[in-house]
Amino acid sequence: MNLDQSKIPQATAKRLPLYYRFLQNLHASGKQRVSSAELSDAVKVDSATIRRDFSYFGALGKKGYGYNVSYLLSFFRKTLDQDEVTKVILIGVGNLGTAFLHYNFSKNNNTQITIAFDVDESKIGTEVGGVPVYHLDTLEENMPGDTPVAILTVPAPAAQSITDRLIKKGIKGILNFTPARLNVPDSIRIHHIDLAVELQSLVYFLKHYQGES
Repeated sequence: MNLDQSKIPQATAKRLPLYYRFLQNLHASGKQRVSSAELSDAVKVDSATIRRDFSYFGALGKKGYGYNVSYLLSFFRKTLDQDEVTKVILIGVGNLGTAFLHYNFSKNNNTQITIAFDVDESKIGTEVGGVPVYHLDTLEENMPGDTPVAILTVPAPAAQSITDRLIKKGIKGILNFTPARLNVPDSIRIHHIDLAVELQSLVYFLKHYQGES
């Protein structure tokens, strides 16, 4: 199928890895087919949304039968480029960065942190979770040229200047765990993940929207 991925809504694209992970679990358990209602219950997305998401990719299922797990898994593996390893660099080997390096997307074989940078001399030249740590001053000379994604876990004041350097080296996407809102060209994709804001938001909803879905 000749699919223009750019026409897939961003909300749908964000849900695809969630579907893929659940399908992996289903396949591992030996289940051969699944309904949109079962998917809905598992991933906490309403079944109408799931059917609409899947409809962007053509006829993935049959009415009254549901979806073939093996076929869906194969389809989304190709759609998400699961057979191609994406190399990632990490900037900032503090507590959060160290946790990332030890985890290193162990349940997602197509994404791998291959190199990390920091300014702490006690960490330079060591390996954390099997990933070598270099001094941030050597970013330009040691960053692999085929690395499209960076994870930022640095102090907020340093985030923009590091981002500028990453862009000059060809980075296309940044997962930003700092509170800083980064200024980047339109061609660069930024996903901001502010854990403090997310926690405050959760507490607010618990206090004011109890009982509402």
